[in-house]
Amino acid sequence: MIRLTNVGLKYDRGPEVLSDVDFHLRPGSFHFLTGPSGAGKSSLLRLLFMSLHPTRGQIQLFGQDVSRITTSKRAPLRRRIGIVFQDFRLLEHLTTWENVALPLRVVGKHVDDYKEDVTDLLQWVGLGDRMHGYPSVLSGGEKQRAAIARAVIGKPELLLADEPTGNVDPQMARRLLRLFIELNRLGTSVLIATHDHQLMRQFKAPRLELHDGHVRIV
Repeated sequence: MIRLTNVGLKYDRGPEVLSDVDFHLRPGSFHFLTGPSGAGKSSLLRLLFMSLHPTRGQIQLFGQDVSRITTSKRAPLRRRIGIVFQDFRLLEHLTTWENVALPLRVVGKHVDDYKEDVTDLLQWVGLGDRMHGYPSVLSGGEKQRAAIARAVIGKPELLLADEPTGNVDPQMARRLLRLFIELNRLGTSVLIATHDHQLMRQFKAPRLELHDGHVRIV
């Protein structure tokens, strides 16, 4: 599913944010990504989503060398990945329901085939009364839940989540974790970047620890 070999990343002429990163994640795996603020967790997730390119080394996704993927083939590959960004990236001109449905609309599915699934998921994450509102009226926690719903609605092969419970209360965090676990049970590989130790205690999964630019699995 994912293989990184001697990957390094730096911005402009600064020092390396990531150095000699080596690890592989099997299909259907579940991992937490931990490390102090500024350690490079978000950068690593962006590398895996192909919105950043490594300075050196090799990244393979779904058996393909990312450096050899043409621009035209990158979009279809990304559609196999669900991602939750820290800044949510909801489209302001779309309602919450439309934002969550967008990945299904992009791949050409008919609205009648998914409207019930989108509605049920929004109700499950506590946004049933907000589904027809626009992002501008949502709180940070509500935007977080909408972004998570959008990332998982298409049952992606790989889910990348950057601090997905950072803006929600502990009860909702547990509910969202159950969603991630169920998605993993259905076959999705899950990688969650988090500082939430309480969340990690609730589900025993291997951790990728990022420190001083290096990754180790514990």
